[in-house]
Amino acid sequence: MSRDFLRQLPRASHAFQTQQNLLGRLHIDGWLLLMLLLLCGIGLTVLYSASDQSMATVQRQATRFGIALGVMFVFAQISPYHYRRWSPWLYSAGVLMLLAVLVMGVGAKGAQRWLAIPGLPRFQPSEIMKVAVPMALSAYFADRYLPPRLKHVAMGLLFVLIPTLLIAKQPDLGTSLLICASGLFVLLFAGIQWRLIFGFGALVSSCLPLFWMFLMKDYQKQRVMTFLNPESDLHGSGWNIIQSKIAIGSGGLDGKGWLQGTQSHLDFLPESHTDFIIAVFAEEFGFFGVLGLLLLYLLIVTRCFFIAVRADDTYGRLLAGSLTLTFFFYFFVNIGMVTGLLPVVGLPLPLISYGGTSIVTLFVGFGMLMSIQTHKKVLPR
Repeated sequence: MSRDFLRQLPRASHAFQTQQNLLGRLHIDGWLLLMLLLLCGIGLTVLYSASDQSMATVQRQATRFGIALGVMFVFAQISPYHYRRWSPWLYSAGVLMLLAVLVMGVGAKGAQRWLAIPGLPRFQPSEIMKVAVPMALSAYFADRYLPPRLKHVAMGLLFVLIPTLLIAKQPDLGTSLLICASGLFVLLFAGIQWRLIFGFGALVSSCLPLFWMFLMKDYQKQRVMTFLNPESDLHGSGWNIIQSKIAIGSGGLDGKGWLQGTQSHLDFLPESHTDFIIAVFAEEFGFFGVLGLLLLYLLIVTRCFFIAVRADDTYGRLLAGSLTLTFFFYFFVNIGMVTGLLPVVGLPLPLISYGGTSIVTLFVGFGMLMSIQTHKKVLPR
């Protein structure tokens, strides 16, 4: 049996290489696609339990995954050269749409975040900026000497602050922080000097009191106070995070088993299928299950960094690096807020939480990463 197995290895290796070459011609990175499909499968499995075994919810999420994968395939076919050319125009259009949201946007639940254009479904322009900001900054710094000079850093910060403040005004603190982070990641990869990083950090710290008094809404302030002391309001603002910790702790090492969680199924855990879905996963699959999920996330991040390092030009490296760290920021902040290590800001767990627009935006980014990986020979030098 061992000899037969050894004889089959060259044939299997050849078949795998042929499959990789086929995916390469389709501008798809096979390893990244495999890990994303695995993560989506885990997400649907957990969502079935978190939604009280609602097959309709799972089917809607699966449909969104299908649409997002199609979008990723389309974006993977476009050369990074075209992304670089389109970056300033996409950024400008996004800022104009954010301004339009403040003037004539559609409101819901105390927030004005959507645009309704006749003949089209309403959408959030802030989702466009999740990719438009790193694209624009990558194009800006790719045309300049690196590490960037102070005036170029200041211009880059202006590119970041404009959409960040417009989105915070809606208000949408979670998305504004995500977009701010995506732009700052480009600055980091551009080689900004450490003295400028520390100086910017000191400036931001000095502005925090003004941000608290004039920009933050009352419910956002309450989230920060709850983060500092969730036990101060056990049955009010602190309920979510306390129940989340109970669910995570009750999972132990190996969990209670799929569909056997009590905190979500008995409605102790609010938002169990969206922001707090990792608590459901931890309760049912335990510490080892969470470690496995984190390992999968880190493998995806590692593959994306591999693509960034091997990019042919500065634009590709900056864009790929920023998109990768933005994905990392997504799940790092979500897990941090669910475990009480960070304030609740409303960011979903990527490809696990129930949602629509954010899934498509994430797959747009992965499509761009695959484009950077597979279009190397057609990039102008």
